[in-house]
Amino acid sequence: MIRSATSRVVWCTLLASLCLYQVSSAAKPNIVLLFADDLGYGDLGCYGHPTSHSPNLDRMSQEGLRFTQFYSASPVCSPSRAAILTGRYQIRSGIWPGVFGQSSVGGLPHNETTIAEGLKEVGYATTIVGKWHLGTGGNNHTYLPTTQGFDHYLGIPFSHDMCPCIICFYPNTSCYDQCRKGSAPCPLYSDDEIVQQPADLTTLTQRYTDAATAFIQKNAAAKTPFFLYMAYQHTHHPQFASQKFRNATTRGTMGDSLMELDDSVGQIMAAIKESGVDENTFVFFTADNGPSLTREVRGGNQGLLKCGKGTTYEGGQREPGIARMPGKITPGQITKELSGTVDILPTVFAMTGAKVPTDRIIDGVDMSNILFQTNGKSERSHYFYYPKNPEPTIGLYAIRDDTYKAHFYTEGSHCGHEYRDEDCWGSTRQAKHTPPLLFNLLVDPSEGYPIDNRTDEYKTVMAGLQKVADEFQAKAEFGGSQIHRGSSKADVPCCTPGCTPFPSCCRCDKSTYSFKTSPRW
Repeated sequence: MIRSATSRVVWCTLLASLCLYQVSSAAKPNIVLLFADDLGYGDLGCYGHPTSHSPNLDRMSQEGLRFTQFYSASPVCSPSRAAILTGRYQIRSGIWPGVFGQSSVGGLPHNETTIAEGLKEVGYATTIVGKWHLGTGGNNHTYLPTTQGFDHYLGIPFSHDMCPCIICFYPNTSCYDQCRKGSAPCPLYSDDEIVQQPADLTTLTQRYTDAATAFIQKNAAAKTPFFLYMAYQHTHHPQFASQKFRNATTRGTMGDSLMELDDSVGQIMAAIKESGVDENTFVFFTADNGPSLTREVRGGNQGLLKCGKGTTYEGGQREPGIARMPGKITPGQITKELSGTVDILPTVFAMTGAKVPTDRIIDGVDMSNILFQTNGKSERSHYFYYPKNPEPTIGLYAIRDDTYKAHFYTEGSHCGHEYRDEDCWGSTRQAKHTPPLLFNLLVDPSEGYPIDNRTDEYKTVMAGLQKVADEFQAKAEFGGSQIHRGSSKADVPCCTPGCTPFPSCCRCDKSTYSFKTSPRW
């Protein structure tokens, strides 16, 4: 639940934009959103990992604000990406259950308002680089980012494990997972054109980075405010890396992949500084969901949290969150305030003067108090957890306030029996908890010691959480499922449509041009 009504969110949006950024269009803040894939709460050096090499993200943390209670809206890819772009829990936009595949017919509905669409209305140039995973519409391009408010797109439109995985490490080292052998090769899109299929993973991250830095430099020079959504394939399995980062760390393939991601962040931060827009650029880093424990040491690390990807335990959805804006955000701060990815849209709209939609429920709240005030307090009082496969007949799996978390249901996911905690195992089925499990996350973030349901503490806290959960679910209308629309061979992206034998024949390479000098970027 949110402490204020929708009308107050709109008022706060207008107030923040007037008070904090009472400037001309040319001086509107630039927005850079960095989004990692399958990165655990404990994977970065600044979050405590002893062998990760992440100096650029660690520096960003030192120069900005680090969140310790920041959440993704879902424990899996597609729904978490819908939520961060719309400010709404994924069930409202129909991105349930599960994720989109190569041949999915559905996608993010066009009646949803994305961050890109809102910013375009107030004069921003908009670009996404990387993983989209909100539908493609096949060769009709129905759901590509260029139909959702983005001027340009460069990337693989879904997880790269949804394609045959052949070479992951320079020069020709095979992947540690064969992925989906019978699927089409991964397409690399430039806007709505496939320029390479299969995408070369050993050069992919630098291509992404070149496109991102070119976009920054071009718009900074033109004094055009810009929004860059940098959605990395890293560190999703199978990990990959270029020549520079192969065997570069002591942490194996996960460490090499993370180091390449971090290097890209460093190049982007350098481009912002060298372009003279450092003090007018808001940069936020987070990730879509927790680590895939089924990949064992190659799957990431959730730190002291319980379980990982696919679960509504803390390891599935609590993520790193780092914000930086010199002169606006006091460096070196750590906040324990409750926040999440659904809060990005209202925050960005408050900073830029974009209009928060008033014709629908927006689940996010403006984080300006946390970001721009020392020890600022959150407008959010509760966060809600939906599973990877939510169903209208079940609804919420869990709820938390600033201290306590209640589990109505739990289940395992993305984890083998080798792992120490069988609650996390993929074979652990859905369990309904009557009465709900209750944890104090401030003293027990690992969710190891449920509070005795016979105590006064339990009865008082649970009564309050149940009331809020009931009120939330009364307004939590599930949109028509885009995933249930099914799949079609015609919706598989292919640069040589009509070829045989399909889909392995989908092959081309038009990507020899430089993304740094291409007029598109």
